[in-house]
Amino acid sequence: MTIFPVFPVALRLRNHKLSRPTFKQPADVVRWFGAVQAQDFHGAKWALALRMREASHAIVEEAFNRGEIVRTHILRPTWHFVAPDDIRWLLQLTAPRVNVRCSSAFRKFELDAALFKRSHRVITNALKGGKHRTRSELKDALNRSGIAADDGIRMGHILIRAELDGVVCSGPRSGKQFTYALLEERVPAATESRTRDELLAELTRRYFTSHGPATLSDYVWWSGLTAKDARDGIALVGRDLEKTCINDLVYWSAGLPRAANRSVHEAHLLPFYDEYNVAYKDRRPVIDATSGLTAWDVLGPVVVCNGKLVGLWKGAIDKGSVAIAVSSGRTLDKHERSAVTKAAERYAAFLNLSLELSFVTTPNRPKRSKDDVKQR
Repeated sequence: MTIFPVFPVALRLRNHKLSRPTFKQPADVVRWFGAVQAQDFHGAKWALALRMREASHAIVEEAFNRGEIVRTHILRPTWHFVAPDDIRWLLQLTAPRVNVRCSSAFRKFELDAALFKRSHRVITNALKGGKHRTRSELKDALNRSGIAADDGIRMGHILIRAELDGVVCSGPRSGKQFTYALLEERVPAATESRTRDELLAELTRRYFTSHGPATLSDYVWWSGLTAKDARDGIALVGRDLEKTCINDLVYWSAGLPRAANRSVHEAHLLPFYDEYNVAYKDRRPVIDATSGLTAWDVLGPVVVCNGKLVGLWKGAIDKGSVAIAVSSGRTLDKHERSAVTKAAERYAAFLNLSLELSFVTTPNRPKRSKDDVKQR
């Protein structure tokens, strides 16, 4: 076991592919992680672009519309981007647990197996033949069939169950609206059958390779698996992972950790729910102690300097430009400001817009609330 006196943030940056990104296609990024949280669609597209050598908003949007990346409920009760060749085995492994977590809502809205059988049939008939329907169009189809779908939350859970049961997944966008497609028509059928242990090993290996160093509890949070399944997964792939001890906690990762604490002088503007933040139960190791950031702050758009979260950022688009305001709990030094400027320029280039950038130090600034994050 390797022992670190401090958390090796550079190693986590490397495994997240934020340092020296090499991927060429959005699907390559999604496949590397296994799944990328994506309920904030624009932010998730930027999260993929951050890990690519060259990427624009249009390139990622086109990949989504062509079905090269798919958006569905998986791992936890929220949307994720997944690669088409991964969606079926990920559903097989994780959908039962998501259904358990949704079960109280299913009961509240009187959604049982018989009703889901009917709703699946209505949705299938509305989509078959390569049709792509919006949520509103599917709601109308369900209402016409006698299944009440006007309540937005009830309707949402009908669609979540259709995703978890492998009936539907994302279709191409219609203007700015999302559509649904039949999974069997949108994604090629699996060519091989694997055991549950093989699937568990695959997910475990992907998580610690792309997200490490991370703990067992981090993996349980991200995957939605039980603690037993997570421990079994580590046991299955332990020989492929590096075990390290940091502040008396055991972390797992792939690759050699040497040179992981070098000074990198790099910065990133992360979007809402970026995997660098959201994929861990304990997010404290990457928060700068002087930043004043809370656990809820770090789920939003944050500024990362040399692997540490040092502040927040906002972007406002108007008339061909994006105005980015960076706020931090301490004054950023010249190296950090230079790196943040480059990161902001990269985001503006992603949008194909000119940039207006401002910095402010606000040690007593208001914190983001839990409700602010939930509204995204």
